[in-house]
Amino acid sequence: MWDRWVRWLSATGLVAALAFAGLGTGRAAQEAAEPAKFESKAPFAILMDSRSGKIYYENHADDLMAPASMSKVMTMLMVFEGLKSGRLKLTDEFTISENAWRKGGAVSGGSTMYAQLNSRVKLEDLMQGVIIQSANDACIAIAEGIAGSEEAFSDQMTRRARELGLQKSVFKNATGLPDPQHKTTARELAQLARYLIEVYPKEYSLYSRPDFTWNNIRQGNRNPLLGSYPGADGVKTGHTEESGYGLIGSAVRDGRRLIVVVNGLKSTRDRATEAQKLLDFGFRQFRSYELFGANETVGDARVWGGTSSWVKLVARDPVRVLLSDQEKRSARTEIVYRGPLIAPVNEGQEVGFMRLTIDGKVISRVPLITGANVSTSPDMWRKALDSVMFMAFGG
Repeated sequence: MWDRWVRWLSATGLVAALAFAGLGTGRAAQEAAEPAKFESKAPFAILMDSRSGKIYYENHADDLMAPASMSKVMTMLMVFEGLKSGRLKLTDEFTISENAWRKGGAVSGGSTMYAQLNSRVKLEDLMQGVIIQSANDACIAIAEGIAGSEEAFSDQMTRRARELGLQKSVFKNATGLPDPQHKTTARELAQLARYLIEVYPKEYSLYSRPDFTWNNIRQGNRNPLLGSYPGADGVKTGHTEESGYGLIGSAVRDGRRLIVVVNGLKSTRDRATEAQKLLDFGFRQFRSYELFGANETVGDARVWGGTSSWVKLVARDPVRVLLSDQEKRSARTEIVYRGPLIAPVNEGQEVGFMRLTIDGKVISRVPLITGANVSTSPDMWRKALDSVMFMAFGG
């Protein structure tokens, strides 16, 4: 019961904080000024809100196109699902066959991790080769190791795409190398990236690594957004003569994630510039609200057997969130902790968390700590009363 009461108080406080922010009295960190019109020169493009799936911009987003190495996101999703199911382990070793070496190794002239012919490489290393170096040899070795051949693995990729609701994508190889039937759309690549990010956040962190060294050759991550665009943490570039220059990108600000896909551009510079422009446009659709400052009281928690019956709960750092005007009206917050707390309680003790939801979906989770010490009460009558309350209403 105490938990529910505290959460209700917090939700009321959130409404007040957002109303205060909307009045422009100091809580709004920036004003949203939506441009009257926005155009990207990317022949294929889409900008998606990862939280809601809302589309803020699209251009030929449902037209089939050659994805080049951006299709390796699907290759890695197959690996992540294999790891989750237990069919694969990070320590599994895969052979760099002559086929993998000739089509994707050093002699191929394409993206490679320079794995040696007939060597056996751990899956963990092959994954980094694919994600960071866009290594074709690693992709083919993974495909052959999992399905026996790249063709069989590609069929599995297409079947899995259909199960995920991607109705147009067809994968004919694990690399994205040119094939007239290897096609997808900007929308389906964005949907695929969104699924991977939300379902496999731990594995997704690999996409933000800056470099990887194999066979004594260090190669940097090819994503132009990493290190140059605030909040960027993935995901994958692509290029062939047929596809032009493409990118699946993602960036997070104040808990808000946007996913952008561009393809068909003429240069690496255009690819980076158009992706950044689209992300900038997307983030301008929201206002940044500071709901609570550092060490500001968020709520209170019930304490049993202490010199005080309540202790303040605070967040160590400022709590900020990006919201549209529509989302602001449906935002709710809850404080969750296992209570009542048992005295003594130490200041700075992490006892729960605050979660912010929009339309029932959790978009932010912030740890909460106690804002004061509460000693054990020497008053036996007080302890007895707390015991009665605990038995009557629960913790």
